[in-house]
Amino acid sequence: MEKKWWKESVVYQIYPRSFKDSNGDGIGDLQGIIGKLDYLNELGVGVIWLSPVYESPNDDNGYDISDYKAIMDEFGTMEDWEELLGGLHRRGMKLMMDLVVNHSSDEHAWFIESRKSKDNPYRDYYIWRPGKDGNEPNNWTSFFSGSAWQYEEETDEYFLHLFSKKQPDLNWENPVLRNEIYDMMKWWLDKGVDGFRMDVINLISKEDGLPSTPGRKKYDWGGDYFMNGPRVHEYLQEMNKEVLSKYDMMTVGECPGASPQDAARYANEEGTELNMIFTFEHMDLDSGPGGKWDVKDWTLADLKDVMTKWQKDLEGRGWNSLYLNNHDQPRMVSRFGNDKEYRVESAKMLATFLHMMQGTPYIYQGEELGMTNVKFDSLEEYNDIEIHNMYREKVTEGGEDHAKVMEAIYRKGRDNARTPMQWDDSEHAGFTTGTPWLKVNPNYKEINAENALKDSSSIFYYYKELNRLRKEHDIIVYGTYDLILENDPQIYAYTRSLGEEKLVIMCNFTEENAAFTLPEEIQYESASLMIRNYEEGTEEDCLEELQLRPFEARVYKLK
Repeated sequence: MEKKWWKESVVYQIYPRSFKDSNGDGIGDLQGIIGKLDYLNELGVGVIWLSPVYESPNDDNGYDISDYKAIMDEFGTMEDWEELLGGLHRRGMKLMMDLVVNHSSDEHAWFIESRKSKDNPYRDYYIWRPGKDGNEPNNWTSFFSGSAWQYEEETDEYFLHLFSKKQPDLNWENPVLRNEIYDMMKWWLDKGVDGFRMDVINLISKEDGLPSTPGRKKYDWGGDYFMNGPRVHEYLQEMNKEVLSKYDMMTVGECPGASPQDAARYANEEGTELNMIFTFEHMDLDSGPGGKWDVKDWTLADLKDVMTKWQKDLEGRGWNSLYLNNHDQPRMVSRFGNDKEYRVESAKMLATFLHMMQGTPYIYQGEELGMTNVKFDSLEEYNDIEIHNMYREKVTEGGEDHAKVMEAIYRKGRDNARTPMQWDDSEHAGFTTGTPWLKVNPNYKEINAENALKDSSSIFYYYKELNRLRKEHDIIVYGTYDLILENDPQIYAYTRSLGEEKLVIMCNFTEENAAFTLPEEIQYESASLMIRNYEEGTEEDCLEELQLRPFEARVYKLK
């Protein structure tokens, strides 16, 4: 397997709006990030992924871009951005930008032209269709609910928007548009960007004819016709040839609905498309048949199945990205751990579980502090367009139970991850001197960076140690993964192997003690403890029988 810096890195995701506000307007900004670069350096991460900071009307918090080469006023200026890049590079860190090219904002100059007339030169930059029998061109629903089509009286046609109606989909069939995108990417790379995280990049190719989904629903899920579409690999190979292959850079594609077989094409070892993709299969473990908001309990058996499938199916063929939360997902300690009695232990356990697998780990801001989900009192306190659209569809129009829908929002809503970063115990958690754009989680008095940095046994320093170990041990990066104790209902255990070396990773996912028994086929002469998430306890080297405490994690190196 070829060694690459992006395989060996740990990525830290910043959601700029919620990270740190430098000017008191209640919105995080670039100067706020610049002021925290030493904090990030102390954590030991190698790459910062910056969620969108481009010019945008902010219909979907910056994922609706109106100018790809300008910085949003709320975040600062291009000079601020250049200062940020320089500050990262001086500290030996790299910068990965968000690339949002499945759609633009409806306020982008291209779309303003496109909607003017059917023969406008920019018309074909977007996907326009006449209606059918007085209805939309097809019955696809958007990711944010409702129809994926918006009617424009001006030209008597509809445009496609798989997300908000202010996010029209770009028409990748048009080679002129593709070249515009490649030129824009080169512009940023020439400015010194080290990579791109590509938003929903596997949606850029739609099925010819845009067929309706068979079924009786007025608006139905059409993913079969636009996820991993017919020309997506052709487009990504072209992008690779024209842009990506010419730079020493990192790429990760957000690919909802992709299987490991798809991933092995997107993120192949030959490097003809992307370096890695984000899969969502483990993020759907607590979704019932009704989708994301039909919340059910996840099981450890299912988590083992999904994570092992991705580890083994990509072995030697592609590269995994490792994450348990991000700006679109609830906080991992609330979802997969215990955010009450065992918050610290379970946060460290989950970090061990993830960082010891093969792939590039992603830390989402605040994860290193053990930040938790939030429970706001009223719907009005939530900001996310997805939450409000879903509530309107289910409760206001659909008559569903308010309390039940709010419970789903508490568990799965995207604003769980978007509450401001908790820096200290001063008002608004030290995020802003003004009024924050989204309320701070009330638990900031206890959970904050200032407290974490003063406590040598904090979650923060545990992450720092995981990052240090990764730099020192090739086996953590390049070793092969194998699941052990497959049927254990409490423990997720696996090995990593590289040459003569072997690691045994054991994670108790429950609030009860759990007995670990080493499988007989694993032979060793000596075992040394590499890391564990409980301070005190026995150092026993006898792995045949171990007692793991609630949410305990240990990693042993075998000789």
